[in-house]
Amino acid sequence: MRIRGAVLEEIGRARPFARSLPISIADLELDDPGEGEILVRIEAAGLCHSDLSVVDGNRVRPVPMLLGHESAGIVEKVGAGVEDVAVGRRVVMTFLPRCGDCAGCETDGVMPCSAGTASNNAGTLLGGGSRLRRGDESVNHHLGVSGFATHAVVNRRSVVPVGDDVPPEVAAVLGCAVLTGGGAILNAARPKAGEAIMVFGLGGVGMAAILTAVSLGGGDVIAVDTVSEKLDTARELGATATYTPQEVTDGGVRAPIVIEAAGNARAFESAVAATAPGGRTVTVGLPSPDARSSISPLTLVAEARTIIGSYLGSAVPARDIPIYEDLWRSGALPVEKLISSRITLDEINSGMDELADGRAIRQVIRFD
Repeated sequence: MRIRGAVLEEIGRARPFARSLPISIADLELDDPGEGEILVRIEAAGLCHSDLSVVDGNRVRPVPMLLGHESAGIVEKVGAGVEDVAVGRRVVMTFLPRCGDCAGCETDGVMPCSAGTASNNAGTLLGGGSRLRRGDESVNHHLGVSGFATHAVVNRRSVVPVGDDVPPEVAAVLGCAVLTGGGAILNAARPKAGEAIMVFGLGGVGMAAILTAVSLGGGDVIAVDTVSEKLDTARELGATATYTPQEVTDGGVRAPIVIEAAGNARAFESAVAATAPGGRTVTVGLPSPDARSSISPLTLVAEARTIIGSYLGSAVPARDIPIYEDLWRSGALPVEKLISSRITLDEINSGMDELADGRAIRQVIRFD
């Protein structure tokens, strides 16, 4: 079928992207779903740093590539062997499918799926190969989703069904920002009742961590960022205290749980320094592969601190998305408050500039 989507033509073009136009809006051919696959009509898709990291070259992927991994939509067709997801059902896309058979899948979310990681790096679906073409040219998939388009064919393991009452924008953000930020707390840090939680970096993932921490109740929730408007938003979401990184350092502010969601080497160092003795630093940000940090091993030993790496919030999407869905439905997790703006597909290059400049929390493309 004929679809329209956002194709990354070249990695690492100069900013502003609104001028260099690394992403083009193109008409493509999308194959029917094969065995174990489904066709989804995309309703909403969020712009995430994982998209930006491919555009700016921090994550090298094969191009041309149809971008987008944080998406939600309606199932329009199912391939052979798909019997548990019906046509007409709303589904959340998840960018790290789990095959269920590898060593990574046996870790209950701690490690990513080996097969899913390999297919993501190759620009294919979990079952192998591409379902996208532009003329005679094959177009690569982004993280098994390629959700910046009117339609997508994905592996069944790349989606989680949600209720019809979940709005498309909320459903999309559940699939990455909430899984990652919320999971950093619930799956990786596992706070005790009343423990204070500090979050460095208030993009979509960091704000989702703030929302999740607030939903637990009891302990202080401390938000840290360099952008004053984001600190204002964090207070509106329920943060009990807000600081710039410098204020944390100068004031000796500490917390037993610190989430680093900035994807920046200096932010990671600051997060470790702000972790109280006996505490846990959880890092979910994705810095450049060349980034390096300097910390004191002595403080880890003498103060019994722990550093935890958490990819996609150590999530098992099929297990975790229903938890966040129920929290949203109860009013404890107002995910819609993470959406800072709505844009069109044609505005995606400018949207990447907004993301790179740190001005956006979650921009969402609507396809209706």
